Parts: sequence; C-alpha cells; structure tokens
Amino acid sequence: MSRFTLTKGLYLYPTPSGAYHAVSLKDNDKSRVFLRAILQQRQTPELNIGNLKSLMDEKSDEKCMELLLHCQKLGWIQGLTERLEYPKGPLDEILPDLLDKVSASGKVLLADSQGFYLACNGLDHEVAEELSALSADIATVHERRSALLMNNMGLTSHAWSLVDAAGNSNVGFWPLYIGDNRFVICICGVPYFNRPEFVTLIWALSIRYARDMM
Repeated sequence: MSRFTLTKGLYLYPTPSGAYHAVSLKDNDKSRVFLRAILQQRQTPELNIGNLKSLMDEKSDEKCMELLLHCQKLGWIQGLTERLEYPKGPLDEILPDLLDKVSASGKVLLADSQGFYLACNGLDHEVAEELSALSADIATVHERRSALLMNNMGLTSHAWSLVDAAGNSNVGFWPLYIGDNRFVICICGVPYFNRPEFVTLIWALSIRYARDMM
C-alpha cells in the first residue's frame, strides 16, 4: 500500500522553474524525463497513477509517487484545476509575443545552434543577427568547458552574460535543450522566466521540436 495519495481532479503542469529545469541541460535524470514528457503532451495530463507511470517510464507506484513529491517540493510541478491545451498556431506567429513577456526590456530573441534567430522582439534585424551568431559561439564554448566550470568551480548556472562595471547583465544568453536541438534565448536586461508565458514558450517548442522524436 502506497504511503501517498493523489488529489483528484487535477492536471499536471510544470511551473516556470520546472520548465527551465527540464530544458536547461541535456541530462536525462528522472525528473527531467518526467517534466519533458508532460511538455510533449498536447494537453495537460490528468493526475492519476496510470499517467504518472507512463510519463515517468516507471512501473512502481511507490517510485512514481516519490518522484512526484520530489518535484513538488522543489517547486517544479503544479496541479491545475482545469485542463490546458497546447499553444496552437504557427511558431513564427506566437513566439514574438511569448518572448516579449519573458523580458523586462522587451528586447529578446530565440536562436538556433547554427546562429540564426527563429524569432525576436524589440531588436533591429542587424542586431538580432549579430546576437544570434554570438549566442551560437557562446553555447559551443559552454558545452566544451561546462564540465570544468561545474565540477571544479562548483557552478550551477548555465547562462552567460555581458555585464557592466557593476556586474549587472546587459545581455544574457541561456541555452535551452529541446529534443535533439539546442537553442539559446538572448535577453537584453532582466529576464522574466518566472512568468507563465515562459512555460508556454517551452511547451510550444517542445511540441514542435521534441514531440517529433517520440
């Protein structure tokens, strides 16, 4: 008999921090597998043991409940009282507005691993092109040196930034790993990754770029 009970009538959905945790690294630890699986569904899955087993790729009821509790304690998962549908519409139409909501300045872009931007908001074309190319260079250097930085220096952040004399970020670069794709979200000024639009952004990208790998 499980030590845990599930609340009925809820639907699983990552929090903003859970969405970031899911895509900030390539690692396939159990919590990331679970969160990514939710983000690859076209609607928020109902909270029940059958869905947990499927999403976690786990046969044990007890282990499923323990992982769910772990994610809940870390603030990575939430239960919604109403089902959500995935963000519909062409990416080139929905991405600019979503990107605008995750930046205080409204100056933000999403670039691919080749250094081309998929969408941007508040930036001139020439500036967006240069920042996209720079983001690809930074992401390549990070992947090459991240083991040294994290293991030897104990760093847990995977973002890079161009800072002013006071150490404040002027431009930040955050890698996002979705399916077999690496993207970089580049933001001028303060990021707003704690907003629900960030989860929607990761959900839209996951449906387009990760679900095809299933």
